Amino acid sequence: MGSELLINVTPTEARVALVEHGLLQEVHVERRMKRGLVGNIYKGKISRVLPGMQAAFVDIGLDKAAFLHASDIVPHTECVADVEKGNFVVRDIAELVRQGQDIMVQVVKDPLGTKGARLTTDITLPSRYLVFMPGSAHVGVSQRIESEEERARLKAITLPFVDDDGGFIIRTAAENVGEEELSQDAAFLRRVWGKVSERRKRKGATLLYQDLALPVRIVRDFVGQELDRVQVDSRGTFLELQQFAQEFMPELADKIEHYQGNVPIFDLYDVENEIQRALGRKVELKSGGYLIIDQTEAMTTVDINTGAFVGHRNLEETIFNTNLEATQAIARQLRLRNLGGIIIIDFIDMLNEDHKQRVLASLTAALAADRVKTNISGFSGLGLVEMTRKRTRESLEHVLCGECPACKGTGSMKTVETVSYEIFREIIRLNKAYAADEFLLYCSPAVHHSLSGDEGHLLAELEVYIGKRIRVQNEPMYAQNKYDVVMV
Repeated sequence: MGSELLINVTPTEARVALVEHGLLQEVHVERRMKRGLVGNIYKGKISRVLPGMQAAFVDIGLDKAAFLHASDIVPHTECVADVEKGNFVVRDIAELVRQGQDIMVQVVKDPLGTKGARLTTDITLPSRYLVFMPGSAHVGVSQRIESEEERARLKAITLPFVDDDGGFIIRTAAENVGEEELSQDAAFLRRVWGKVSERRKRKGATLLYQDLALPVRIVRDFVGQELDRVQVDSRGTFLELQQFAQEFMPELADKIEHYQGNVPIFDLYDVENEIQRALGRKVELKSGGYLIIDQTEAMTTVDINTGAFVGHRNLEETIFNTNLEATQAIARQLRLRNLGGIIIIDFIDMLNEDHKQRVLASLTAALAADRVKTNISGFSGLGLVEMTRKRTRESLEHVLCGECPACKGTGSMKTVETVSYEIFREIIRLNKAYAADEFLLYCSPAVHHSLSGDEGHLLAELEVYIGKRIRVQNEPMYAQNKYDVVMV
């Protein structure tokens, strides 16, 4: 079994799962209500020019007029004369656009509150490896590709694709990619731009290009990849993908299938359970060891433990084998959870230097299948492996989960004993500050059970201490650390 894309579409969201050799490797989720406008290209009409703000409002067919600043009007657009393209400076907005003028723009910022979308005339069309720039006949290379030799190689491959219609920016993902993949990307982008140019001839404000919906976008990004098949459980999305593939990627059209089984497609391949497991901290290894993965604001940490794995020879071999197995699991979890930024891996301490190098080599090989760029720095002085993984989108946890209302994201809660003693201190404080006949305590079931049972004698002692009655009321909806003291 090779690679398959499973696409699950409902009226509220679309989910795509990449399964390789029977194992879930990637999950992508897009909620319909959260789909933005960024990247969309419109043929708009200048509705108002504001010289005092050096900006113009543009009608692009939305409820609110969009905003175009003079600094976002670039030399190779119809707003600027050819003689100015060689030495362009930001001019007065009134000299660049006029009311009633048709203009092609791209959304760079979604509408927010009372503000409309922000626009630019610097149109770009992205694909997996390249970004097409209409009207700009040159080739740029991502600064993150540091090797001068690699930059020169990519530029030499891409230069023949440039003509008067436009040039390309080579994206970071293109590093070490061959000529065939870049050629496919360039051809795809030119076909898309041809469609945009055709639609531009229509009259009135209209949407010329919309960034692709998740299922189509994912299929687009797998141009040139070895896919055995693509299964879609929505007939509408299936037909859309078929049309897209026949027009832009004919080599993939025969691999797209409409899944019509009675069992939900994600259940059939155990994707639902895998997603649930990917939201947990602990990842079990087949040997009996396990990983603990913690995602924080600054970085992600991965801790490896032998757990129930006792090995067959000696401690050093047990540790080495656990670490070696962990490299495969780590590489998969990084992709599955889409963890980006700084990642610190705490392998079990190894004394043998050869074992360390073999573990690093195994981790590097496991990460080779990752479509997102990674960089491993090796073992630090403290025995930790430091690496980075490019952030491409929100992690699976951030997409599917929110902050816990009980612990506020800390991952821990005060014990029943701690909360009980806090309550005692609060009652003593209120008794000294205010005159009350008695106190009524509202608390969680766990605290109520403790104060009515094991800690009941402490509550009785407190009543004697303050000389007033304390009544305890169970509140089933209260979290363990929540309580209220009311003076009666």
